Amino acid sequence: MSDLPRRAVTRSAKLASLPLGFAGRTALGVGKRTFGKPAEAVAMEIQTRTAEQLFRVLGELKGGAMKLGQMLSIFEAALPPEIAGPYRATLTKLQEAAPPLPAAAVHKVLAEGLGADWREEFESFDDKPAAAASIGQVHRAVWKDGREVAVKVQYPGAGKALISDFNQLARLGKLFGILMPGLDVKSMLAELKERVIEELDYTIEAASQTAVRDAYPADDPDFYIPEVVAQAGNVLVTEWIDGTPLSKIISGGSEDERNHAALLYCRFLLSGPKRSGMLHGDPHPGNFRLMEDGRLGVLDFGAVDRIPEDFQYRMGRLLRIGTLEDIDEVEAALREEDFIREGVDVDTESLQVFLAPITEPFVEDTFKFNREWLRDMAAKVTDLRPTNVVRQLNVPPEYVIVHRVLSAGTGVLCQLDCEIPARGESLTWIPGFADEDDDDDTPTVDETELVG
Repeated sequence: MSDLPRRAVTRSAKLASLPLGFAGRTALGVGKRTFGKPAEAVAMEIQTRTAEQLFRVLGELKGGAMKLGQMLSIFEAALPPEIAGPYRATLTKLQEAAPPLPAAAVHKVLAEGLGADWREEFESFDDKPAAAASIGQVHRAVWKDGREVAVKVQYPGAGKALISDFNQLARLGKLFGILMPGLDVKSMLAELKERVIEELDYTIEAASQTAVRDAYPADDPDFYIPEVVAQAGNVLVTEWIDGTPLSKIISGGSEDERNHAALLYCRFLLSGPKRSGMLHGDPHPGNFRLMEDGRLGVLDFGAVDRIPEDFQYRMGRLLRIGTLEDIDEVEAALREEDFIREGVDVDTESLQVFLAPITEPFVEDTFKFNREWLRDMAAKVTDLRPTNVVRQLNVPPEYVIVHRVLSAGTGVLCQLDCEIPARGESLTWIPGFADEDDDDDTPTVDETELVG
């Protein structure tokens, strides 16, 4: 039985059906408007059905399509309110669920990785997956020493499937642009494609997770990183952790729960480079759990970015300067980091107007992240008029992944509709963000709660 839709023809046909389906629904919508149905109602119907078809196909294909869908789901908060509703449910499904791999195929992967007697490694093993993601699925089990564990099993043929999906999805940029205007899906696909080999290698993931756990030990007051129990071939066994997925807190958490989860989520993303030298590269809500003891459990270290200390400082310094009122100093710093290329002239007044709301979270003592603010930011960044200063700005290659991760993290914070001291967290965890004349000592974790 096939574990992934195997044949390229089948996979290509599924993806090819998306623009055709959209065109058909658009034509039908024109007919409905002709016969008197309100244009707004027709547009909403088209958007809803397109979202349902798009994410159903992405979920069925898994691989690169599934991974892109998860990445896009983070940016749902940037959509206008009349569009966001229909997308929200279908997008969220991608973060927690996908069609499962059959038990026989799972057993084969386990035998190849752990040996023919793989069952002896477990006291029990649940054939029904607890979660499924882009390149593998997770099963709950009890290890031979009695510990509850999560067993991550990679889909056979996932590598070839990913490359095939990326090549096909690259042809659908126009459709994604219609559904989610302003997102540079082409760049996202290019980055994801580059990271495929690393994510497929569970040896690298196990090493990354172990390194992050060393930086965030088991007694950390804020975070819990599951211990790696075993790794072999396309199998990764880690501690099982219970908790409420961040996606559920987004959809139904109280204000206090959302603010608490958001503070920890923000703290983890900002503290990662300083504490472990790594940035979690896949910050979608499905990878985070709020545990009963109030800590944030963090999953999936298949995608991490190594951040050198000198680059951490340069980022922090640039962010600090960006919050200043001296626009000439801001422009000079942007040129130094190649955000404004040599020979490009910018209108400093327009630059200041453009940057002010973006840097606002790092100026105020506390900041309210919500969908309205994010939509305003998205509108500014995606305004393609020739007079828009954003057209004159460049994202240097070394900033691309950091920019994408922090933008995605901001999207999640806006989904959480939270109010947190982002400036205080930045002062604590981002080298170079504090004024160079300030005391360079890092506050304790408890003290960061009071910053701002």
